[in-house]
Amino acid sequence: MMRLGPAYIVWDKSAQIDFLKPGRGAVRARFDVSEDQLKRIKDGVEREGKVNPVFEVTVADLEGIPIARVTKTLSVRRWNRES
Repeated sequence: MMRLGPAYIVWDKSAQIDFLKPGRGAVRARFDVSEDQLKRIKDGVEREGKVNPVFEVTVADLEGIPIARVTKTLSVRRWNRES
């Protein structure tokens, strides 16, 4: 939401987690959104009114060993203060 700017509102719509192995301790995940993806999201919102982009990320332990895969769907639309 911070990268899209204040003209957009973003909600988590759904998520799915596929566990690959037990996590034993701290884990990390990073969702990277490219400039091209941001442009496609903004263009889609302008065309359709809202979009539901899907992102996938691997969750790994601190040694970098994958323990889960997350698929996350967002709901993105223009911010309308009256609604």
